[in-house]
This record gives sequence, C-alpha cells and structure tokens, in this order.
Amino acid sequence: MVINTNVSAEITAQYLGQNSTHLSTALEQLSSGSKVNSPADDSAGLAVSMNLTMQMGDNTATSDNVGDAISFNQTQDGYLQQVDSALNRMSELSVQAQDITKSNSDRSLYQQEFNTLAAYVNNVSTQSFNGVSLFNGSTLAVTTDISGDTFNTNGINLGASVYSNLANDSIATTTGALTALFAVQAAVNQLASDRASLGTNIETLTDYSNEIATLNNNLSAANSQIMDVDVATESTEYARQNILVQTSTAMLAQANSQPQIAMKLLS
Repeated sequence: MVINTNVSAEITAQYLGQNSTHLSTALEQLSSGSKVNSPADDSAGLAVSMNLTMQMGDNTATSDNVGDAISFNQTQDGYLQQVDSALNRMSELSVQAQDITKSNSDRSLYQQEFNTLAAYVNNVSTQSFNGVSLFNGSTLAVTTDISGDTFNTNGINLGASVYSNLANDSIATTTGALTALFAVQAAVNQLASDRASLGTNIETLTDYSNEIATLNNNLSAANSQIMDVDVATESTEYARQNILVQTSTAMLAQANSQPQIAMKLLS
C-alpha cells in the first residue's frame, strides 16, 4: 500500500471524467434532438449531412422554378379560356349575320360587337407574366433539376395571323359573314391545339415537381438517419451513463479513503 500515489483514485477519476463526458453528450443530444452537435461527434456524418442539406436547398429552389413555370402556363390557359368564349361569341355573330331577315342596321350592330371581341383577342396577345410575354410564341427552357437539365415548354402565339386577322373580317354582309365564320372556326381549331399544348406543359412540369418532391423526401430521410437523435436509444444511454457517473463518484470516494487505512497502520 502506497501513500504518495493513489493509483486507484487516478484510474477511477479517469473513468469518472469519461463517463461525465458521455453523460454530457447524451444530455446535449437529447436536448437538441441532434446526434451531431459538433464535428467531433461525427465528422464524416457531418460532411455528408452538409452535402445532403445543400442538395435539398437546391432542389427546393428548382421546385420553386418549376412551380412558377406551372403558374405561368396556368395563367396562359386562364386567358385562353376567355379567348375561347370570345371566339364562340364571334362564331355566333357570324352565323346570325347570315340571316336574310336581318337588316343592314342589324348587321352593323353585330359588326360592332364582332370588332370589340376581335380587339379583345388582340389585346390578350400583349399580356405578360412578371414581365415575361405570355403569348409571343417563345419556347421557355425550365430548369428541372440541380444538374441544369431543362424542359422546353410549348410556346403560344396569339399574335399569329389566324387570330390577328379576325380584326379585318366583316360581317356586314351575308357573304362576308360566311367568310368570317370560316376564319373564326380556324381560330378555334388553333386555340384547341394551343390549349392542348399548354395541357402537355402543365402535365409534364407537374411530373417534374412531384419527382423533385420525392427526391427531397428521400434526401431528408437520409439526412435524418445521420443527424436526428433516436430519443429512445439515447434516453437509455443517458440513464446508463448517469448510473456510471454516480458509481464512479462513489468509487472515487472509496479510492480516496484508502490512504487513511495506511495511517491507521502507522498509529
């Protein structure tokens, strides 16, 4: 038995320090909800988590771009629904103007409404979405992933002659009304094709949006495996380390009392 060096106390103090550190780590993880609160906890895991977090952020930004593109196309279709109503009315007017029982005065009134609707169609062709023309026929490349891949949307051109020439048609005579009817029918056919193109745009962009959402969910789950603490497991570890700290403290007290036994041998 020695007095100058209490080896038992030093070893016990070392274990007490280790157990206290583990206890503090368990307490920190439970209070923060995260397994990695500093690089020392899991340096490799932290690096992977940072990369996953960056990918999720980029995917979220890409999803916003796709969402804006969907809104752009939905706005286009909203306008085209109104154009469809205008063309349908113009078709009715063209048929009514062919009625031989109508006077020239009646056809003049029909012509006035026809011109107003044609002007409305031409006005719609100049509309924009956040400064971007809706109907100039341009194909827009929408970024669909963080690699920079794009989807080219189908452009809609309301300034095409099939639409713009309606303003030049006259239904003031039965012959002119028949010609105007054929022109309106051609415009309706083109409008149907344009709306079908928008439907393809929206459907495809929605698929990309769902794909990005699924990818982000999987990335989030992977990141959770690295970063999020398992409360049940960590609570068990906390209880274990708490017992070890209490035990180590008690054993350190016992180890520190051993030199006193030596003093009794000298008395």
